[in-house]
Amino acid sequence: MAVIDELVEASRQHRLNFTGGQLPMPPRRRVAIVTCMDARILPSRILELDIGDAHVIRNAGGRAADAVRSLVISQELLGTREVAVIHHTDCGMLTFTNESLRAKVKSDLGVEGSSIDFLPFTNVEQSVRDDVGLLRASRLIPIDIPIRGFVYDVHSGALTEVV
Repeated sequence: MAVIDELVEASRQHRLNFTGGQLPMPPRRRVAIVTCMDARILPSRILELDIGDAHVIRNAGGRAADAVRSLVISQELLGTREVAVIHHTDCGMLTFTNESLRAKVKSDLGVEGSSIDFLPFTNVEQSVRDDVGLLRASRLIPIDIPIRGFVYDVHSGALTEVV
């Protein structure tokens, strides 16, 4: 059985006990979390979130530049009033450069990817500082929105604030 078929079957089972159909669209705790798509990170477990508590915006590296569109919608239309940026240890974004990934895309796919910034980084804590700074400097994010940054340790489960 294909993995997607397994997921569809799991969804059928989930539906049997589903009770969240009456939740409102805005997140109850009025917070948006920007984090990595890494499969070792499950924000609802790490942060003990229930369904309907928060917006979770995920992308490669948890990069804020890729999340601004979603954050504007989250804040302006759905009422979130805080942002947590969470990057993590042992991140795949530490393993390549724009140049090396562009070369791989060209070699493997025959496609020119030179216009894409894949947003790699070399230091996890600095990437958090950079992303928090980007959001604080953005005119699209209200100045009164608290924005805090963290590093999640995929080996210990610890969440550490970056200042």
